[in-house]
Amino acid sequence: MEILDNLQYTENHEWILLESGVATIGITDYAQKELGDIVYVDIDTLGETLDVDSIFGSVEAVKTVSDLFMPIAGKVIEFNTNLETNPELINQQPYLDGWIIKVKTDDIVVNSKLLTSDEYKNHVGLE
Repeated sequence: MEILDNLQYTENHEWILLESGVATIGITDYAQKELGDIVYVDIDTLGETLDVDSIFGSVEAVKTVSDLFMPIAGKVIEFNTNLETNPELINQQPYLDGWIIKVKTDDIVVNSKLLTSDEYKNHVGLE
């Protein structure tokens, strides 16, 4: 299982990469393995400004649907449209081509509950 050191994580298994006020967000390798084969991604919050822990969409796997929670507050500015026809990218490359949304934020410290890679490893029982 891959957990990258340059990302931050939530207890709900989202990851975030913050660069120059824009956050790229997806679900972790752990989450995609737990969900199984992802068949659909539903994001209906494009253009909306959401708070931390707000639901920004959902992913549907063969046997379950899981809500996606905002790890930061900000405006959803982009959806990875490749997921419309290839939702399995989340299973194949959760940290690269399988990213889900991009969010514009003005805050430098956006969520004090974000976990480091080591903290996330501990959260999922890998350390």
